[in-house]
Parts: sequence; C-alpha cells; structure tokens
Amino acid sequence: MKIVFMGTPEFAIPTLETLHKEFGVKLVVTNPDKPAGKGLKLSPPPVKLKAIELGIPIAQPEKLKDETFLRLLEEIAPDIIVVVAFRILPTEVFTKARIASFNVHPSLLPKFRGPAPINWTIINGETKTGITTFILKEEVDAGNIVLQWEYEIPENFTAGDLHDFFAPIAGEIAVQTCKLLASGNYELRKQDDSLATRAPKINPEMCRITWEMEAKQLRNFIHGVSPKPGAWTFLKGKRFKILRCDYLEKEHNFDLGEIHYIDGQFAFSCKNGYILPREVQLEGRKVLKIEEFLRGYRWEG
Repeated sequence: MKIVFMGTPEFAIPTLETLHKEFGVKLVVTNPDKPAGKGLKLSPPPVKLKAIELGIPIAQPEKLKDETFLRLLEEIAPDIIVVVAFRILPTEVFTKARIASFNVHPSLLPKFRGPAPINWTIINGETKTGITTFILKEEVDAGNIVLQWEYEIPENFTAGDLHDFFAPIAGEIAVQTCKLLASGNYELRKQDDSLATRAPKINPEMCRITWEMEAKQLRNFIHGVSPKPGAWTFLKGKRFKILRCDYLEKEHNFDLGEIHYIDGQFAFSCKNGYILPREVQLEGRKVLKIEEFLRGYRWEG
C-alpha cells in the first residue's frame, strides 16, 4: 500500500513512525523551514527531522496547489493520504489518493472542529474525548467518520498531558484506518453538523488570566492552555505563568487576583474561591514547582 503522510508538529511524529513501520511511507509532506531564534536561522519542522532520520523523501511546498507538487503526487499515485496536524488541503490534493485521504483528529467530532481541539477540550471541562479519523472533503473537519476511539479524561489533566497521551495512540488509529479503507469492508458515519463546536487557534494574548472566572472554570482554562502558550498574570510587573494548579471553591470577600495563603498554600483569589498554583514560570525563568519557586523568589521591593 502506497502511503503519503502530511503533518508538521511533534504530535504527528508517532503516526509517521507507526505508518512507516507498518506500510513504508512513500513521501512526507510538511511545511517549509521557518526562521526561528534570535538569529532567525531557518528551522525545520519536527516531522521533517523525523523523515530524514527514517530516510523518507520529503516535499515542503509553499503552496499546495503548486504544479510541481501536484505532479509529484500524481507520479507517486498514493493509495491513501494520511493527514495529522497539517494545513487545509485543497481538492486538487486530497483527490490524488486512489482509495481515500483521511485526517486523524484528536477530538470526538463533530465536537471541536479546528486547529486546537485538545486545548478546547480541557478548557471546556470535558470529561470524555477521543480520536476521530474522517474522510477529507472541502469543508474543514466535516468529513464522514471512519473510526472513533473514546477516552475518559483523568482529573487535572492538562492539554500537554492529553497531547502526549494521544500522540502514540493516533498512530495506532491511523494504521487501523488504513487497513479498513484498503479492505473496502467499512461503513462511513456522517457527522451531525448541528452538534459541531469550534476549536480556534489559541495565541498568548488570549491566555491572560481573568480572575473574575469561577474557580473550577479557571482551573480548566489554565490547564487547557498548558504548557503552551500558558495562562499568565502579572507578578510585580513580570509575566507569571501558572501551568498547573488545583482549585478551591470557598466564598470570600477579598479582591480578585489577590495573593493569599490558604491552609499554608500559596493561592490567588478568584470569583468563588482560590487557584492554588502547582507549577509556575516567571518571565525569563525556567518552569518550577511552586515550592521551588517560593524558596527562591524575593518578595521585597
């Protein structure tokens, strides 16, 4: 079976590895190298580095409708195109697969269509999520479902925890989907568009902590954007990220966002209780457990 794989970030790497081990991937398509760091040196996407390690040919088209790229796909004549965390594919690309092109999406579609499903799953306080594979069509994340795997989310999971847990499982689901599509023995399930919710991209400025939120809701928000971009507030004029926390629901008369010690624990007051930081990062410093941070932080001045 001839597989073309399309993906860019770390999340896509286990799927690439699993597919290549099972079938032998013929081509990896990823984003162009981008300037990064202080010197703006060109930095390759994580998937490109893994493809080089595995010895798989690579394409990095600036535009997916580029004629040279489309001819390359025609020459390979893939049976299946597998997409994980990549760009929106135009019809000219996803129709190049003989059997089908499908996406591996980390949510229970039609919930959380968009580029940040893991983040919004945690932000919204979902207790159940999963991985969905679906056939690509022009409307984003709206194609017919091939497979869907469900998962109960542990209490206090961050987006980072769910990302790391899902990455290897996504590879297993992708292999199962390829085998099912190749067999021809499957039934597609149409998505109910009336149940669709959105999962738009999250940027750092969206992650400033709003202390007017209720404690549990705020804990979900903090965990939903952890570790990146990271929920933040100001501490003595510097950005202070809270990456992991507990919450306590308890009525109080304090100003919102004030620092307190509740039962000996460092806390910020919020709408109906407190946020108890567990893992933090002060601007310009490394990530620390709250105990380490409090031992080393100078409060005077």
